[in-house]
Amino acid sequence: MTHYHIPARETRTELRIQKSRFITTAAPAFTIEQARQFIARIKAEFPDASHNVPAYLIGFGASVIAHSSDDGEPSGTAGRPALVVLSNSGLGDIAVVVTRYFGGIKLGAGGLVRAYTESVQQVLAALPIARKTPTHTAKLVLPYRGYNFAKSIIEKHEGRIENQEFAADVSFTFEMPVQSFANFQSELERAAQRKIELQILHTEDKIHPIK
Repeated sequence: MTHYHIPARETRTELRIQKSRFITTAAPAFTIEQARQFIARIKAEFPDASHNVPAYLIGFGASVIAHSSDDGEPSGTAGRPALVVLSNSGLGDIAVVVTRYFGGIKLGAGGLVRAYTESVQQVLAALPIARKTPTHTAKLVLPYRGYNFAKSIIEKHEGRIENQEFAADVSFTFEMPVQSFANFQSELERAAQRKIELQILHTEDKIHPIK
């Protein structure tokens, strides 16, 4: 499990080339069904467009699911260039639709490739980015004398304390990125002078805006 960047929210840009309008909408999509719903919504918004060209990446890295369509443009001139830009962006869980209103001037195959490439590049440049991070929610119980150390080591390893309880011992409920947890646990166990209790309560993806 690893973190990766995703769209923080839906974003739209517009490009005019030789009197044709290229309206590009990008949005987060975490499943194929979400991507399809997004594409259907954009097509319904622009039902009179010449083309609504979709592309999406679901997941990231080796496990990514990729899809694109030319939606009536000449084969290989629209969906594929859009998908190439997405694949080289470093983003995952993203869907885009490039909506084209034909302006009466044919662009040719090369011109179409450039137009769809530039359209997706433009929306990505404007897109707010978030980080999707697999995160443990865990509970730590230890003697009171370890309070300051525990608090500092949780924060050192990118943890965020959600709750503290003070009873016979002190307990912390906190969130921590999965990739940081093993090092945190090792350092905690090396430093502990008495038995501690550490339990992972659950694990889920967390979304953190970064720009």
